[in-house]
Amino acid sequence: MANDVSVTTSPVVETASGKIRGAASNGILAFKGIRYGASTGGAARFRPPQPAAAWSGARDALAYHGKAPQSPAQVKRRSEMDGILGPLDTTPETEDCLTLNVWTPGAAGKRPVMVWLHGGAFAYGSGNRAVTDGAALARRGDVVVVSVNHRLNICGYLHLEDIGGARYAGSGNAGSLDMVLALQWVRDNIAAFGGDPGCVTIFGESGGGGKVSALLAMPAAKGLFHRAVIQSGAAVRFTTRERANALAESVVKQLGGLDKLADVPLGALLSAIVPASRDAGKRAWPLLDRYDFGPVVDGAVVTQHPAEPSTPPLGDDIPLMIGGTAQEAALFLDDDAVWHRTLSEAALRERVAAVAGPDTDAVLALYKARLPGASAADRLIAALTGSNFSVRTWLFADRRAARGGAPVYHYSLEWPSPFGGGRMGAHHAMDLPFVFDTTDVPLSTKGADGAPELAAAMSATWAAFARAGKPDNPAIPAWPAYTAETRATMLFDTRCRVVDDPLRDPRELWSRVATRG
Repeated sequence: MANDVSVTTSPVVETASGKIRGAASNGILAFKGIRYGASTGGAARFRPPQPAAAWSGARDALAYHGKAPQSPAQVKRRSEMDGILGPLDTTPETEDCLTLNVWTPGAAGKRPVMVWLHGGAFAYGSGNRAVTDGAALARRGDVVVVSVNHRLNICGYLHLEDIGGARYAGSGNAGSLDMVLALQWVRDNIAAFGGDPGCVTIFGESGGGGKVSALLAMPAAKGLFHRAVIQSGAAVRFTTRERANALAESVVKQLGGLDKLADVPLGALLSAIVPASRDAGKRAWPLLDRYDFGPVVDGAVVTQHPAEPSTPPLGDDIPLMIGGTAQEAALFLDDDAVWHRTLSEAALRERVAAVAGPDTDAVLALYKARLPGASAADRLIAALTGSNFSVRTWLFADRRAARGGAPVYHYSLEWPSPFGGGRMGAHHAMDLPFVFDTTDVPLSTKGADGAPELAAAMSATWAAFARAGKPDNPAIPAWPAYTAETRATMLFDTRCRVVDDPLRDPRELWSRVATRG
């Protein structure tokens, strides 16, 4: 490796598989589309990942390679919300998707490593988004940032082992095994990029938070990371083996038999997702079990639910930062009645009843008291934020803290976006531009007063946590660990502050509702 690799415009780094050539911009070296695993198509479908083959010469790592095949059941939003999270990843979908991207201030040194696991509910998304470009975070925090692409949905989480035998061992968690392989690549190669393989943080938002939850319950991931951050995506329960078998049986029946699955066109495979979920019926724990074609508690790859009845002892020594945004549900409630704040009280009751059941009256009364004068739409956003997001974060934090291991730090992003006249508040995924210091990318934060300053504080805080296992740094007040006695919560806003148990009543109510089943 050249001595001037940190300053050359065409840096070349030697990995265990071969040399790669990146690019330098504004003091940061970027290497994109690095293969860490072989193609997952054809005979490799549903199988554990294999390392990428070695190569000779220097390969270009100048552009994103592509993304995993995407679930067709993506959320559709009104046109006013185009660009709310910045431009989409337009790279092609491919089963040759096991790639990662690296941003580093330089190949010399021994910096903390931050491995990003993208959102998308284990169903869609990629590590190639502009809003999660790692350059600014690497620069501000003096860290090495890695983003990972891996198998998703039915391609990564179709449990065929009980139907097809040992040939399909691990198939229900193939996408998570991809992440383990990526972390092994980091362990073996990141020192060449100026990273410290003994100081690795995994962090992810939404489905990415679920991925962090999964890795904390996987023996194969033990020792590959040393801190964890779960953003708006704590997973309490994963798919049981029984439900995974029901899903797989439906898929096999739809597509003409087990032996056809390796050769069936990708579109046909993806089209089996929705019918299979319908055939499997309702989930037993609808507020806690969020993913059908996601990780499976198979007793081998994933040994237990991430936080049921407690978090696994595997992660007791891993400091954890966990939290969400104050109005998570606003991103998913963009119909006219919510957008224009014309939702009726009757419609509010109907929507709350779908998640609260016999506790509907208690939920309606709680938010009426907490938000006096608020519209029915705003109370719906608050209620569904509690039921669909916050309750899993609260339960995970409580159960993890109760184990008495490494510290837990709890936060909430409170800063309200001015987007759409302020209708969206601190919506789901709005933490991304603050953590990655990319507030000029999404419409939620672009040009907004106070956004760059909050991004400076939050990105510095994430980097500080990656470096030391504690988030304290000069950009924020002292942040005590979360305990059952205080439930200390850092509120990220124009003025960051710590408040003990700021949503006690909603926390207690939704925890009762969710754990009732």
